[in-house]
Parts: sequence; structure tokens; C-alpha cells
Amino acid sequence: MLRCHARRGVSIVAVQAALLASSSGAFAQSSSAVLPPVTVDAPAAVKPKPRKPAVNTAAARSRSAKPAGERAAPTLTGEQGTGSARASLEPPAAVARYQLPQRSFSITAREMDETINLKDPEDAVKYMPSLFVRKRNDGDNQAVLATRSWGVNSSARTLIYYDDLLISALIGNNNTNSSPRWNLISPEAIGRVDYLNGPFAAAYPGNSIGGVLLISSKMPDRPFAVAKETVSVMPWNQYGTKDTYVTSQTSAAAGNRDGKLSWLVSANYLDSFQQPLTYTTSSTIPAGTTGTFPALNKQGVPANVVGTGILAHSQQTSGNIRLAYDVTAQVQATYSFGIWNNHLVSDPQTYLRSAATGLPTFNNITTFANAKYIWDETHVSNAVAIKSDTKGTFDFDLSASSYNYLEDTQLNPYTVTPTGVGFSQNGKIQRMDGTNWQNADAKGIWRPLGYGGAHEISFGIHGDRYRLENPTYGSAVWYQASTGTGQLYANNQGETRTGALWLQDAWKIQPDLKLTLGGRLETWQSLDGQNVVTLASGTGVITSSFTKNQPGLASTNFSPKASLSYDPNKDWNITVNFGEAYRYPTVLELYQNVTVGNTITVANPFLKPEQDFTGELNIERHWNDGRVRLTLFRERTNSAIIAQTNMINATQSATTFSNVDAIRLQGVELSADKDNVLMNGLQLFGSVTYVDSRILADTSWAGVDPLTNLATTAVGKRVPYVPDWRAKFGVTYRPNENWAYTVAARYSGKQYSTLDNTDRVSHVYGAFDNFFVVDLKMHYNATKNFAFDFGIDNLFNEQYFLFHPFPGRTFVLAGKYTF
Repeated sequence: MLRCHARRGVSIVAVQAALLASSSGAFAQSSSAVLPPVTVDAPAAVKPKPRKPAVNTAAARSRSAKPAGERAAPTLTGEQGTGSARASLEPPAAVARYQLPQRSFSITAREMDETINLKDPEDAVKYMPSLFVRKRNDGDNQAVLATRSWGVNSSARTLIYYDDLLISALIGNNNTNSSPRWNLISPEAIGRVDYLNGPFAAAYPGNSIGGVLLISSKMPDRPFAVAKETVSVMPWNQYGTKDTYVTSQTSAAAGNRDGKLSWLVSANYLDSFQQPLTYTTSSTIPAGTTGTFPALNKQGVPANVVGTGILAHSQQTSGNIRLAYDVTAQVQATYSFGIWNNHLVSDPQTYLRSAATGLPTFNNITTFANAKYIWDETHVSNAVAIKSDTKGTFDFDLSASSYNYLEDTQLNPYTVTPTGVGFSQNGKIQRMDGTNWQNADAKGIWRPLGYGGAHEISFGIHGDRYRLENPTYGSAVWYQASTGTGQLYANNQGETRTGALWLQDAWKIQPDLKLTLGGRLETWQSLDGQNVVTLASGTGVITSSFTKNQPGLASTNFSPKASLSYDPNKDWNITVNFGEAYRYPTVLELYQNVTVGNTITVANPFLKPEQDFTGELNIERHWNDGRVRLTLFRERTNSAIIAQTNMINATQSATTFSNVDAIRLQGVELSADKDNVLMNGLQLFGSVTYVDSRILADTSWAGVDPLTNLATTAVGKRVPYVPDWRAKFGVTYRPNENWAYTVAARYSGKQYSTLDNTDRVSHVYGAFDNFFVVDLKMHYNATKNFAFDFGIDNLFNEQYFLFHPFPGRTFVLAGKYTF
């Protein structure tokens, strides 16, 4: 199997052809194909000097050589951060190259080292305004980026790129198997992270309605190597689980430039013991047992906690190689290959004891079996690009990427044994190997009046293809090291394709006034949707089967964009942005019916694209070492695709997808960041965001309050998963070149997870709580080569739920050696 899939994973010659290929093409695994056996293991350079407190000159900026197509552009009037003493205040390379209208927030590798307990790549955005990553544990492979107006269930409403590779998994829109592929990236390979607000650039598809996150690697121009070891320790005490969970992580990166060729190799290994991610609940206190923790669910219905659900040990390995070759002095070609492997074992723990014997028991609660599993994943990515940087009349940018699930199998027992704490011998194999996607882009820049002239016209063509393969089979022995596929319990498959043309003109009407107009024409279709559903007995014998071939869908849409930027003087900028965008249904929203733990997800093959209108006003004052920005924004989305989770009973919940007729989000974001406040070396940073979100119309709603059993309404209620307030504040003190001390706090206000806002009970499993978390970080450059970190995340051990219980107080110790 691996040899077959490997050929698919590393083949890049026919990427663009594959975009138009049928579902039986080389990248897709046909639903009629006989799947091979599953094999699983049973459980069992010179370091840059630190930034000086008071004077960081432009010469002290990052020394990493950027690819030709990403080198910093000359200073342009009206670009934020111009003349700044801190690299992160300067415009991102993509903004300068394509004259993108979005305002941005950035952080460099050096700032990450000094201020953040950086254990995973997504930690880099921890203190950026309005952003939040739903990271449940170190190495979480289901960490979703939430933005100022979209929440933790909106993975397809932001775009995340690692150089030329799209790591957003646009195959779905959820916080499970469609989460960004952060794990492909070693933290030590990151050079800079930039966040761009909103769907205002024609160059990006409608998935940018939440924003665009650009992660850039630090390609070297001289030999360098770095290795880092990080250990985090989290004591845990909640319900009946009291333990200490330890994660160790080893990261390394090395690179060099030899003439026209530069290379960067990075690797990461993580061994993580995780706190309970779910709990097993019961509507009653099981008869004949002790050990139950009486509790309610988020809607006030009894949901007594009788044990953990997912209690996992994860071992992850990833590697990435990036090559850059200077074809000419102005043209550079790049290639990157990434691989990620995860072996995860979950062993649920029961709190119940038999009143008669005093021994642990599952008491025949079958949901314990859903949390007992072995999950093996091996994914690979490829990306190629060729770019010019002539700074003349014309430049181009060609890129293509692919992502393939070589192996993705989860093995569960079918149920628990009638007595005791055992599991049935038979089980299920849930598979996603064969799932894949490809993206290709061709872009150009035309400067009719020369570089820096009044007009810069950019344009491009885009194509993508996303394929889902997700069968579930029976297994005679669920945990057997090598087992064949048995009877088909379920199957979910389908495909989406998108093509787009876009055009943008950045027109400098005056040196201090720039008008940017653009548009994006997109055509989208879904096809080959099929669902197989079966009913089975309590022991796993199939009693009936139903196959449904789903109808294909299609849509063609045009999205206009506009931006006006004005500089009253050298210190101020005022920018007004508007963008319309279409976010198309993903394959998983259309076709994937799946049960994960005690949550059932039901797809909707009749979803319509959501249409989004976003406008904002930015007023910014900047200094050479800081800035303050006020943003007023308003957003309306028609036919918004929202996943709604409701409790079927105390032990199971169901998630369904529907088009909500209209929602509106409006608010204000204030952010500030300044070095040398009152004294040299003292940096203050912070932000506060308020969002007033409302459901304007939802004709399909037919909800009932589980407590009163009366009909409810969604109109006028707040949009699910969008908190009303978010705030961050931090201070970093650098007394000299060797030390940096950081204290930072993060706050999130109340949010709902139901359309009718009936989740009224807070601080229980399944709820979405407000929280206030304080972090500490101490960074010390002991020598030219050695650096040490000590930190504490969640200093005051805040216990809160975002459906899942989130990490408590965690101690972090890290050491890094730069060769």
C-alpha cells in the first residue's frame, strides 16, 4: 500500500493535469477498489545576536536570504511600518510584491523565541490581535485558527500557507479532520509569520473571509544548524482523573547556500501524553455502582460524568525539505517535500466501581468503546514554484502543490463487554487513506509605467481539486497487528473542484493616495458524492444497508474588491476596505457522515455557497518602533454554512450542517505595540476586540429547548462560536542582549455553540466558556550558541471548556543550541 501511495504522493509532474482528471485518476482511490490490509502497532549558522533594547537598525533585521520572489520591495509610500526599527513592523513580502490591500500583523522568529512558549507552529499567533487557536494539547492535530468574526469551527474560513504550500485542509470546515496541517512544520524552520485581515485581495479565494496567515521559512544564505529540546509538564485534577502529563519535543533545522542552490531541512519529534480530551457521561447514575460525578450538560440536562473519553498518548514525527535554485539572477525555482506520521493510542478510564465487588466497571456503557482506539496516519505534501523578480515591466509566479493521505486508519472495538472493563473482540476500521487534494496557481504582475509607477496590475488563474475517500469496515479482531477489511459499515466519498480568474489594479492616484480595485470570477462544482449507511445489531451484525448517490452541484460567481488608502502625513494611515467573497461547501460538509467518540456528524449534500460582504475602516498611527491601530468592521453573510451540535441524549451529540439565511457581525478592534515605553527595553503590546454578532434570518430553524420542550427561535440570537469580547495584553522587558522577560494575558468572553443560544450552563463538559489565562516566559542567551527558556502557560490554572477541557497550568523548559 505504501509503495502505491508513495508514487502518488511524490509525483508532481502531472499536478495541473490531475486538477481536471476524473475521480478515477492517479490521485484518487476508487470507491470500488479493494483496500489492502491495514498494518498497525499494538499500543504499547551562527545564532543572531538578540535585539538590542533601544536601537534596532534595519541592518539588524533577519539575515535569512529570501527567495527572489519574496525579497523585500523598496519603500513605498503608504506601506505600514516604513522606516521601522523592528522587522515585524514592516510590510510582509506578499503585501509588497502584490500590493495587497489588507493591513497586517507580523512576528519574526526572534520575537517568537523571546516572548512565546513556542512548542508548536500555531503558538506563534498566540498574542496577535483577535486570533485564537483551539489547541487542546501539545502536538494537537486538530488545532483550528479562529479570527475576529469566525470561531473554532471555521477551518475553511481562513487560509494558511507555509511558503508555497497551502496547509489549510479545505477538504472540510470543522475542528477535527479538517484542521490545518501545522504538524508538517518544525518550529525551528519558521522565519516569520504574517496575518492579513479579510477577503479584500482578489488573489485569494473566498476562504479568506476570516483572513490569511502566511508562514515563511528561514532559507539560509550561509551554513547553519539548530537543535531544540522542549519539555512541558502539566499537573491535572478534574473529575476523577488526577495525574501529571508530560510532553517532550525535539526540533532541528539545518541549511546552507552553495552557489545557486540553497536548502533547508527541518525535522520534529513529539511524544505527548494528553489530559482527557473528552468525558463519558450518563443521563442517570448507573445502578449498582459508585464513582459517578453528578453534572449537567451545557443545556442544563443531566449528564453525569462516569469516566474519561479520549485519554491519549501521541507520537508524531515530521520532516520537511525545501530547495531553492536560482535559474537566473531574477528567476528562482523552489521545491518542498513534507511528511508527517502520527501514532496515537487512546485508553479511556472509568470512574465507576461495582458496589458489590469494588472493582472498576464500564457498566455496559457502550460509548467507552468509541474512545478506545489506535490511530495511524502518514501524510505527505509536495509543492513546486518558479518566480521572477525583475522589478521591471513584468513578473510571474507559478506554483502547484498536492497533499495526500498515504495512511489514515483508526481502529476501534465495536462495543464493551457486558460486564467489567473489557471490550469486544470485533471492531471497526475507519479509513481516510486515498483522500487527497491539489492546488495550482499562475500569477503575473504588469507594471505599464515601470516599477513603482502609478499602476501595478496583477492577475492570475487558479485551480483546485479535493477528493474524499472515507469507508468504514468491520474487523474480526479490532486490535490485531495485521487485519483485512471485512463488511462495509459505511462509506463517504465525493469531490469538489474550483477554477478562478482574478484581476487587480493598484493605482497610486497621488503619492499619498492609493486606490486598489479587483475582482475574482470563480466556478465551482461538486461531484461523485455517495453515502453508504447500514444498521447493525449490538454485536455488529449488519441488518440493513442503504446506498445513496448524491446529486452534483455547481455555481459560478463574481466577487468585487475595493480599497482606498490615504496617508495624511508620514505617521498616519487611513484605509477603507471592501470585499465580497463566496465560500463554497467543502467535501466533508456535503458528504461525510461519521461518528467520532460520542459525536455523530451528519452531512448535507444540498448546501449552497455562502456569500459574504465585509467592510472595514482602519486608522493607524505608527512610529519606527511601534504602532496603534483602530479598526471598525462590519460583515454580512448570506446562506452561512453553520454546523449545529445538539445533544441526542446525555451521552451522544449530533452535528448537522445547514444554510442560515443571513447573519451579521460588526465590531471594533483596537491594537497597540510599542518598544521602549518609559524606559529602554520595555515593550508593551495588546489588543481588545468587540463583536456584536446576530442571526438575522433562519427560515429552516425548528429547534426545541431541551429543558422546557418548547419551540425556540434563532433570529436575533448571537452567532455560534463567536465570543463578544477578546482581549490580550503583554509586556516584555529586555534589560540587555541576553535576557527577555514576558508576562502576557489572554481573555475570551462568552460564546454560544447553539443557534438558539440555549447552552446556558457554563464550566461543564461540552460548554463554551469565557476564560482568562496568564502566561510567563523567560528567555536567556547563555552563550553565543546556547539559549534557554523557562515558562508557565496558564499561570493561575484556569479550568475552562471549549467543548473539550483545555490545558491547565503547564511548566515549560527548553534549551536550544545553534551550531
